[in-house]
Amino acid sequence: MALACEIRAIPAMKIISTVALATPERAAISTAVPGVELLDRACRSPEEISEFVSGGCDVLLSFRMPDDIVRRARGLKWVQLLSAGADHALGGPLKGASIPITTASGVHATPIGEYTIASMLAYARRFHVTIRAQERREWVRRAVISSLDVIRGKTLGIVGYGSIGRETARLAEAFGMRVLALKRNPSERRETGWTPRGVGDPEGRIPARWYGPEQCCELLGESDYVSVTLPLTAATRGFIGVKEIAAMKSGAYLVNIGRGAVVDEAALAAALAAGKIGGAGLDVFEREPLPADSPLWDFEHAILTPHVSGDFRGYMGLACELFAENLRRFQSDQPLLNRVDPVHGY
Repeated sequence: MALACEIRAIPAMKIISTVALATPERAAISTAVPGVELLDRACRSPEEISEFVSGGCDVLLSFRMPDDIVRRARGLKWVQLLSAGADHALGGPLKGASIPITTASGVHATPIGEYTIASMLAYARRFHVTIRAQERREWVRRAVISSLDVIRGKTLGIVGYGSIGRETARLAEAFGMRVLALKRNPSERRETGWTPRGVGDPEGRIPARWYGPEQCCELLGESDYVSVTLPLTAATRGFIGVKEIAAMKSGAYLVNIGRGAVVDEAALAAALAAGKIGGAGLDVFEREPLPADSPLWDFEHAILTPHVSGDFRGYMGLACELFAENLRRFQSDQPLLNRVDPVHGY
């Protein structure tokens, strides 16, 4: 007598995106792993995310998540963040969890690299002065002409040589700048994360010199421009403090696009007020939105933007390109790109 065999259907991988996806983005995900169950919705609060994932999922694609994500999203096996930083996830919702986390590092390299160069050019060409004069209908040619400069031949110190720092270096080299790089382990010069083709400095060939964290003041003392691209971790909080700002060249210009708490904001404001440094381009702040009573608003030589340096119209398309590659790796048990090391925090 033949034995009846019970055939059980293998459930499809369930992916939830807390960002509404366009048709090409959905297609990239579905093509990477055919047969997936893909649900997407624009969630604007932790409460909306909690409700959306309450049925459980295998993979979550999101910028942020509620504190109860592990309990809510039953069966969660992997979180793909749409941000380059993971401090918000490691510090709360996934603190102590064994669920793999990957970031969107590399997606921001081009827009933030361009933003950094634009901020430096704006400072060198005194756009921060002339735009304000334009609003007052003032012709300030005599006032600015003696202070106009070029960035060619200047030294750019990059504090944090990840995907953003590497693309900034590539663009700076094209402008004829000398590049210095600071990295947690300067002996590891190759890029290990995901970066779009043709972007950045994958081999680490551009920097004229490499520095470790303990050599930060030395790098700052040699730099006409400084780009801070560090993630926020226990080791980087307040990394650019009173001592480091004091080590900067007189007239140097600092750009911070990493996290606000990496730079001691009070020390920076004091240096700007005293004329110790030439100026600052800031896209991130210790408190966001930047409080109305912050002295940073009042400095003519500070160029402030509301945490937008990494945004651009093709963001989700590029992020889904990375996500699709990670999905293929996840399905075939290969190492995920941009996996966060919980010890180092990035």
